[in-house]
Amino acid sequence: MPTVPYRDQLLQRLKDPARAAGYLTACLEEGDEVFLIGLRDVVDAQGGMAHLAEATGLNRETLYRTLSENGNPRLSSLGLIVEALGLRLSIESPGDGPRAV
Repeated sequence: MPTVPYRDQLLQRLKDPARAAGYLTACLEEGDEVFLIGLRDVVDAQGGMAHLAEATGLNRETLYRTLSENGNPRLSSLGLIVEALGLRLSIESPGDGPRAV
């Protein structure tokens, strides 16, 4: 049976919004750098930076810089990106389920 590269499988799975949300939640629990890597993975899975730029109204260079290793996205930019990916940001207290924002 032929093997499929891990990244190809990951990107295929991240096309599903529920899986993308779970993946990003797990990445966020690992810290900022891992979250940005995860967010880049979801962006790649769902059409890439050009598609994201069109959906958010942000230019590609800004998005590349925002989602880079040294990126420090503003909450407003992060909100636009997450919304364009068909997701929502939420905040929860320990022991509670997520609450939509």
